[in-house]
Amino acid sequence: MRQPSQSAHDSQVDARNETINIYVNGDILPKEEAVVSVYDSGFMLGDGMWEGLRLHDGEWAFFDDHMDRLFNSLKSVSIDIGTGPSGIRDILDRTAAANGMTGDAHCRLMVTRGRKAKPFQHPSLSRFGPTIVAIVEHSRPVASLKGRGVRLATVPQVRGLPMSQDPKYNSHSKLNCVIACLQAEQAGADEALMLDPHGFVNTTNACNFFIVRRGEVWTSTGDYCMNGVTRRKVIDLCRENGTPVFEKNYSLYEAYGADEAFLTGTFGALTPVAEIDGKPIGEDEGAGPVTRHIGELYSDLIALNVAEQKAARR
Repeated sequence: MRQPSQSAHDSQVDARNETINIYVNGDILPKEEAVVSVYDSGFMLGDGMWEGLRLHDGEWAFFDDHMDRLFNSLKSVSIDIGTGPSGIRDILDRTAAANGMTGDAHCRLMVTRGRKAKPFQHPSLSRFGPTIVAIVEHSRPVASLKGRGVRLATVPQVRGLPMSQDPKYNSHSKLNCVIACLQAEQAGADEALMLDPHGFVNTTNACNFFIVRRGEVWTSTGDYCMNGVTRRKVIDLCRENGTPVFEKNYSLYEAYGADEAFLTGTFGALTPVAEIDGKPIGEDEGAGPVTRHIGELYSDLIALNVAEQKAARR
């Protein structure tokens, strides 16, 4: 019997999320009242950037790294929100406090160019200032993600060149990835494995992708994928702890023959891969020994980062 579908972002059902409060442009509102205009440039055009952050013991893990990426992206597309990382931190903290959250929570922070005067493309029509929304939900990954891993299917949709739409942008324009995910589901898999324009293995529709071969950890060059915060932390942890790690071009041939494979992302940390294109990865579904070891190191790193933030804020 074929196992039920899942995704790397599956979370435990939590009824409290039906009554959360959401930050919208300076106000913290009940979920049913948290709305933006149909003229908003994010809704109308996908013109905006977002970040996903996790709350651990009252601190936002790797907050500075997320802010570096967010503000680099906003500057690149000429969106000025009139505040810096400290202002964003205040928004996140107030929203979490309004929901009584100190941990096991995930925030989707969204920034768009704002409401438009007319329903057309030109950025100058966004004349009313940016839109900022923070949705913070009670959120823990489902246990099955660690137990049996996700199934990937290679899809025809690729990650594009920087001169079309640079995949390093964490933009609201996610249609490329949505199409890839649909293609994977229609192939009977959970999520999509996407190639780069040259046919090398790149990333999935939602997470960064790694393989383990003969004790070495491989991931893409990073030229055509979202340069994830968790991705970078995993690479650094491997280097610091004696695990050979390579950012390189490699093909499906190497991926199919991998001893282990895993995804990285802020929500799920490390999520094991059970199969690629129907081919089992490793000897058992779920995380192999290298994946488990890196996952433990990553958990320790989060705890250290949280402790350092607490000390800095005293």
